[in-house]
Amino acid sequence: MKASELRRGTVLDLDGRKIIIKQLEVQSPSSRSGSTLYKVRGHDIVSKQKFEARYKGDENLQSVDFGRRPVQYLFRDADSCTFMDKESYEQHTLPVDALEEELQYLDETLDGILAMIADDVILGIELPTTVSLEIVDTAPGMKAASSSARTKPATLATGLIVQVPEYLTPGEVIKVNTGTGEFISRA
Repeated sequence: MKASELRRGTVLDLDGRKIIIKQLEVQSPSSRSGSTLYKVRGHDIVSKQKFEARYKGDENLQSVDFGRRPVQYLFRDADSCTFMDKESYEQHTLPVDALEEELQYLDETLDGILAMIADDVILGIELPTTVSLEIVDTAPGMKAASSSARTKPATLATGLIVQVPEYLTPGEVIKVNTGTGEFISRA
């Protein structure tokens, strides 16, 4: 697979290490002769070590074949989260530190979670592009606020803090982009 085909959630095999990509930045060339660079951030699935590298768009990389299975988030205990396969009802456990970014979007009602499984081992999860979460705390809504006006911070049910338009109030459900962590719209 070429570096230009990388996506968030892809698992790479680098010298026997399995690296799951959590962030991907594309840096366009500043001159005609330059090539597009792909800045990759992720972590080793086994050792949990952070990983960061840059690749040129035409560089070849080895990806790991894995299956995606629909799962449901069940619960979190002190150091892990448990998911249930929606088809086989088999339970999979992932350590909390492997889910750093995903935790702020997870709740028991979230649908569309996919588990990445290779050789009967769960490698990680993939969230839907958007999630709907309830605002639990924010400054009171302003009656005269326009929809394109200023924003204010709002704490959501999972603890995530996002900037929302100032007309929104606690108790409202909003859509959040899981890739950027930004407010999209009311749900």
